[in-house]
Amino acid sequence: MAQTFETIMSYPAADRELAKKAIDDAIRIIQGDLSIFTSKFPSSNSFGGFYEATENVEWTTGFWTGSIWLAYEYTKDDALKKAAEVQVDSFFERIRDKIDVNHHDMGFLFSLSCVAAYKLTGNEKAKEAALLAANHLAERYRENGSFLQAWGNVGEASEYRLIIDCLLNLPILYWASEVTGNKQYAQKAENHIKTAMNCILREDDSTYHTYFIDMETGKPSYGVTHQGNRNHSAWARGQAWGIYGIALSYHYLRDESYIQLFERVTDFFLRHLPEDLIPYWDFDFDTGSTEPRDSSAAAIAVCGMLEMAKYLDDEKRKKYTDAANRLLYALIHKCGNRDQNQSNGLLLHGTYARDSKENTCKDRGVDECNTWGDYFYMEALTRTLSDWKMYW
Repeated sequence: MAQTFETIMSYPAADRELAKKAIDDAIRIIQGDLSIFTSKFPSSNSFGGFYEATENVEWTTGFWTGSIWLAYEYTKDDALKKAAEVQVDSFFERIRDKIDVNHHDMGFLFSLSCVAAYKLTGNEKAKEAALLAANHLAERYRENGSFLQAWGNVGEASEYRLIIDCLLNLPILYWASEVTGNKQYAQKAENHIKTAMNCILREDDSTYHTYFIDMETGKPSYGVTHQGNRNHSAWARGQAWGIYGIALSYHYLRDESYIQLFERVTDFFLRHLPEDLIPYWDFDFDTGSTEPRDSSAAAIAVCGMLEMAKYLDDEKRKKYTDAANRLLYALIHKCGNRDQNQSNGLLLHGTYARDSKENTCKDRGVDECNTWGDYFYMEALTRTLSDWKMYW
């Protein structure tokens, strides 16, 4: 059954007192994890509730470092700062040596680790690493089609596509233009979102996960899913990437047309939430389904709504702030971890990937914590408690 704003407003909302208790619980877990995850990083998802130690690989390690920086901002605990700076050194080595970076996820990796470090502490090594990452991302820009190629070797015919996730990687390009004065970074980011919005957003306001571009003509060709349930379904986390990604591009570009795009994508997300407000991994599923949830999608959407609300008129600001506070309340009560013996993660009931007939995934991290869910949960709590200056 579809939600309405009226029904969503009937739910309890998170307030500062609840958010403070939740962030205190989260930071206690982060501090407890430093003994394992300082020279090492947590795996992308937990296993039976617990992250394993890995090297600085995959697209997800920046979320952990970003969580440490958020905890440091809140507590001013020097041990957190020192741990994050150890990880900044690791990120510098990763981009210098091009370790597992043949993809577009430079923002996920370097905005939350190195841009954050530079903004918070003036760390010049972090700045250098982030600029190297921005350069690497800019090299993935395809003139024929005006987009950043998501995966694989640049110009590879079978991978000539964009994905909705990349909207969160664009801010590192805007930042690079700000600190270098070179407008080409920002221009590539702006061109990418224009291309993405031209093809990824459907008439019913749902989104494709990935869209192929014709290598010969440079025109959008066809959309499919990579992690959703069907090619034409709405993958919940993808829809959430759309919410926050549009808000972030509005922050940098102030293009008024993005307000309508934001409303379309966000209203679809809210209308299709189940009764308890924690989305299933794909919006094909609704209240009563036995399919797994993806709490991270709700956390991402909360951050996107709180960011965009800053730029809206009073009526719309209230609408989306109120909705975000309802989702955050549901996350705290249904998914927030308070017990280090239950999990060393922060946000329970996430889904990394779920197998279906039309996607290319195997089950991974189903009903587990994941590092991006933890990060966006921390960011949502931080936004609720302060006038937070973004790392993005």
